[in-house]
Amino acid sequence: MSERPDGRARADDATPARRGGARQAQRWRAEFPYHWDADDLVSRRELLHFAVYTSGALFSITALLALLGLLRKAPAGPTQQVAHVAEVVEGQAVYFRYPHPDDEAVLLRLPGDQFVAYSQKCTHLSCAVYYQADQQRLFCPCHDGVFNARTGDPEAGPPQRRLPRIVLHRDGELLYATGVEA
Repeated sequence: MSERPDGRARADDATPARRGGARQAQRWRAEFPYHWDADDLVSRRELLHFAVYTSGALFSITALLALLGLLRKAPAGPTQQVAHVAEVVEGQAVYFRYPHPDDEAVLLRLPGDQFVAYSQKCTHLSCAVYYQADQQRLFCPCHDGVFNARTGDPEAGPPQRRLPRIVLHRDGELLYATGVEA
C-alpha cells in the first residue's frame, strides 16, 4: 500500500495488492485508462456546444427530408380504364382493382359530377373499406373507422392517416386511373 502526500494509504493500490499483486494493479489500470489529468479536456461548455450543434444538424436534416417528401411528385402508375361515366350513378360506388390485380379500390361519384377514387385498404390495419351511400362516408367495419368521402381523411375510429387517393383522368365518357397519391 502506497501513501499519499497527506500520509493516508491509497485504496486503489491496496485492493489489487490483495488480489494478486502488482500484475493485478497494472491490469486494472489498463481496463480503466482514463486519468484525472485528462478530466479537463472537455468542459461543460464544450459538451453543451456539441449537443446543441448536433441537435441543430439533426433537426436540419429532418426538415430537409420532410421538405423533399412534400415536393416529390406522386409516382405515375399504369393507366387503366376504370369505368364509363354513365355507369357510375351519382352517390354510388364502383369497385375495381388498381394499380395491381391484388389491390382493391373504390370509385365514387359525388354530387356535382365530381369523381374521386381511393385505395380500399384501411390505413389502420388494411381491412377493406366500403362506401355507405346513405351517410356519404367510407366505412371500415373492422374497427369502425370512418373516412370522409370527398378527401379520404379519417373522421372517426382508430385510423390516423388518410386513404391513398387514386389519380383519375377523364377523357370524354371514360374514366382512367393514372397513379396513386400517398
